[in-house]
Amino acid sequence: MSRRTIARLGAPVAAAAAITFLAAAPASAHVTVTPSETAAGAYTVLTFSNGHGCEGSPTRQITIQIPEEINDVTPTRQPFYDVKVTTEKLAEPIEDAHGNKLTEREATIVYTAKTPLPDGQRDAFEVSLQLPEKEGTLAFPVIQTCEKGETAWVEEAPEGATEEPEKPAPAFEVTEATAEDAHGASATSDDHAETEPASAESKSDSNLWGGVGAGAGILGLIAGSTALALGRRKA
Repeated sequence: MSRRTIARLGAPVAAAAAITFLAAAPASAHVTVTPSETAAGAYTVLTFSNGHGCEGSPTRQITIQIPEEINDVTPTRQPFYDVKVTTEKLAEPIEDAHGNKLTEREATIVYTAKTPLPDGQRDAFEVSLQLPEKEGTLAFPVIQTCEKGETAWVEEAPEGATEEPEKPAPAFEVTEATAEDAHGASATSDDHAETEPASAESKSDSNLWGGVGAGAGILGLIAGSTALALGRRKA
């Protein structure tokens, strides 16, 4: 293959790679959220990622706003930050899944850097919580405070919009609930019911073959003893 042919074939690939890079670059600059589970009502661990400062200024604080559909969160310890959860009073008391009456909800998680995060370096923050029972988009507005200035990642795209906002709030889709409950255990016992007869049958087969094996062993022992006795008589 000639050099001219190789160059001609490589040009479209290089162009496609450049387009992909340009399309991915703006997204990588955002504060993003990645859930470990998206099913409605499930427990999940959200990972918030921040990869740059405010126009070059180091990041010293990340404030994550919790949607109104969620009342309780558990942030993971982050060795480079002090973490604080702030609460707000509810307009009316509500009852949680365990029957406890709640008069306030956990509204924000504030991560304050012990040493400001340099521009161009990435950090991540994990939060455990239970997802709402309803499907749909769940957004977590984030305020990124830097040594100089701040960036508010709080814009949500209107329904049906084709373009992403300039400073989008980290968000993901809560999907349809599965047959599993919130803790990931099966909600029905059908599987156990189906396996019980098979287990009983396998035990019966085991006992049968065990008896056959024992019988064969006894017959072998008798045959051996008889042969030994006959041999002694001939001697």
